[in-house]
Amino acid sequence: MASVRVCGVDDLAVNEAQRFVVEGVPIAVVKDAAGDIFAIGDTCTHGDISLSEGFVEDDTLECWAHGSKFSLLTGKPLTLPAYEPVPVFKVEITDGGVHIDPEVKLPV
Repeated sequence: MASVRVCGVDDLAVNEAQRFVVEGVPIAVVKDAAGDIFAIGDTCTHGDISLSEGFVEDDTLECWAHGSKFSLLTGKPLTLPAYEPVPVFKVEITDGGVHIDPEVKLPV
């Protein structure tokens, strides 16, 4: 499968997560203050909660329900109660668009 364009780079607000469903896979996309874009699984591994409704701080996305913070770089939970990582997806920027392939997960 090829990468799918989910939005334009300029469509993403800084330090806010946006939820996209790509080929049935929910993905949270974040643009940080440096302009780097990250894509991680949108479902908290502690509960069936959308991470994109949470809070971006530095290089983490915090689940609003129970406070687990996930690394945007590795998908690993940095705080409890979550202990299982979320997947991290490869992001490609092409012609000002954000492209994600839901089948290409980055190694942790």
